[in-house]
Amino acid sequence: MPKLLIEDAPERTGPIYPEPYAAMMAGRSSRRPGEMAGLSQFGVDIVTRAPGAVASLRHWHLREVAMGPGGCAAWKAGVANGHRFVNRGAGVARFPVVGSTSADECVTYADVDMKIHFGPDGARRVTHHDGSDWTGPRAAATRGGTR
Repeated sequence: MPKLLIEDAPERTGPIYPEPYAAMMAGRSSRRPGEMAGLSQFGVDIVTRAPGAVASLRHWHLREVAMGPGGCAAWKAGVANGHRFVNRGAGVARFPVVGSTSADECVTYADVDMKIHFGPDGARRVTHHDGSDWTGPRAAATRGGTR
């Protein structure tokens, strides 16, 4: 396998969230060297966060196991325990994220009434926790299962 340079991976910016949550994700970008390598069973991203930027809304995955910075941070798939990374430092934070590329995934956002379903064709569907189509934020979000 040839050596891959992270800088050669296309940079992706912008969130997958609808507004008003998309605006909350300013200062985030990622590069996907796993895609450059042709990996199909798991993904490898290098995530960059500007000072004060958050990596995502607090969420948990139905099928994916995520790993993060430090020695290792991991969350068991299917456990309703919301997580996210926040860069509270003065410098840019960069960390690897390794997870499944399951064609059928559902991510539940713990603090807002939203789920994102990823289909086998890569299509996304945004819903509320009860499965109804996304119509925007609801006044009183129901918790998506947190501890």
